[in-house]
Amino acid sequence: MNETTRRPPAPLPAERARTIAARGGRAALLPSDGTENRVTPVLHHVHPSGEATIVLPDEHPLVEAARRAELTAMLELADQAPVQLREPVRGLLWITGWLRALTAEQAREAALLVAEARPDPRLLDVGHGASALRLSPASLVVADAEGTTSLRPELFAQAEPDPFAAHEDHWLRHLELSHRDVVGLLAQHLPADLRGGHVRPLGLDRLGLRLRVEMSDSDHDVRIAFSRPVGTAQELAGELRRLMGCPFLAQRR
Repeated sequence: MNETTRRPPAPLPAERARTIAARGGRAALLPSDGTENRVTPVLHHVHPSGEATIVLPDEHPLVEAARRAELTAMLELADQAPVQLREPVRGLLWITGWLRALTAEQAREAALLVAEARPDPRLLDVGHGASALRLSPASLVVADAEGTTSLRPELFAQAEPDPFAAHEDHWLRHLELSHRDVVGLLAQHLPADLRGGHVRPLGLDRLGLRLRVEMSDSDHDVRIAFSRPVGTAQELAGELRRLMGCPFLAQRR
């Protein structure tokens, strides 16, 4: 494979999965009871181990079922793009495992643990109209423009989220709303057949920038690689300046 066809480097699947989990995203719980019902949690949080704490109203039928016996279930997390797109979901994470209801003491401990990582007033409802459940992972699958990969829980636990995960949404919205000139400079280096499309900032990580090109009849995601991994805002700014002023190779997804 030569330089013109080699795919740009991207974060490993476990890192991409950890990043989707860290962002939170829209969640749906799918019990394996044959009903295909999608349950929207009051609150959810995926811990670094891959375990998930899920909060549901006390009266939800799934709470009672999980109190009677351990269930199998899948938690689906959708990674939404921070700008308005025709197809807003840019990645999915599925965690499949065993779901059980926590005791009152376990639920209080779980709420405190989640609050340390992600304070949320809805956690105050645990034990007061809401119940906490725990999903213990057996397997995970991450799917995005880089591909679809199955992960063991230990690989997920060993990875770290992208260093820009907490700031990416704000930066991309700012790029979309206030710096269309920058997006235009980046678009000059897209494959020739995509340059007539509507170019939108899609994603940002330590290895590169992703653009979504919306054509009249299809969408295309393009990754633009940095010259080296970055870990700080200053390094990121330097790479963006380089990309705006220098030719670079972009591989279409």
